[in-house]
Amino acid sequence: MTSLSLWIQGARPRTLPAAVAPVLVGTGAAVLVDGFVWWKALLALGLSLALQVGVNYANDYSDGVKGTDADRVGPLRLVGSGSASASAVKRAALLSLGAGALFGLALAATTTWWFLLVGVAALAAAWTYTGGPSPYGYKAMGEISVFVFFGLVAVTGTTYAQAETIPAASWAGAVGIGALACNILVANNLRDIPTDTVSGKRTLAVVLGDAGTRRFFVVLALVAAACLVWAAFSTPWALLGAIGLLPLVTAARTVLGGATGPALVPVLAVTGKAELLYAIGLGGGLALGAL
Repeated sequence: MTSLSLWIQGARPRTLPAAVAPVLVGTGAAVLVDGFVWWKALLALGLSLALQVGVNYANDYSDGVKGTDADRVGPLRLVGSGSASASAVKRAALLSLGAGALFGLALAATTTWWFLLVGVAALAAAWTYTGGPSPYGYKAMGEISVFVFFGLVAVTGTTYAQAETIPAASWAGAVGIGALACNILVANNLRDIPTDTVSGKRTLAVVLGDAGTRRFFVVLALVAAACLVWAAFSTPWALLGAIGLLPLVTAARTVLGGATGPALVPVLAVTGKAELLYAIGLGGGLALGAL
């Protein structure tokens, strides 16, 4: 039997800030317009975390059965390493995604049934990223999905679920959080360019090449910084999100410094920390703007 610690590693906890961050910012925007609803914020958090874990297990399963994880550097892959059977990881993915569907159903029932369409799209995107006969993650479209679902949809959806409106600050936060969530994936795929190229996994990093991917990482960081200025038009307190830019500078230096392979693994953790701090600062700043 696979131990609990291995299942936790397989869930890739370093990516979970990408699930928490949009809910923090979306909730801060809801507070700004006097629309905070605590239990809906918790439902949104449960939905986001369940989808993130589900995506991670689904990718582990799909990449594992395709053989693209056989020589992967970085966090543990349960199927690729032989630590768990493909069927067990598939069940874990479906259970996680199913939990997310229940949270989403609760939000739809208490907000608007249009959320169901968004939820179906999110679940389909989660499974077909690396799964199915034509995975879009193998066609350089992974960053687009992450930007849309863990940026635009997650932030504005959290705000709308509580306040039933989407102010400009929520859109600014959605773009900024989406850019940082993409940076986690960019760092991951930069590290995996050699193995992905051999296995035929055509990520955006493979398409852009090593140098282009490193520049793209910096561009996304600049977009996140610019979004703080955008949000500051709603309240100057939004600039507190700049606390997340400090670790991001460290990550960018490592990326621009030419780090490869295992040397890029810490960039994932630092970038995740940067996104979380950015969200705490920005979400908290938006909430302070309501005072």
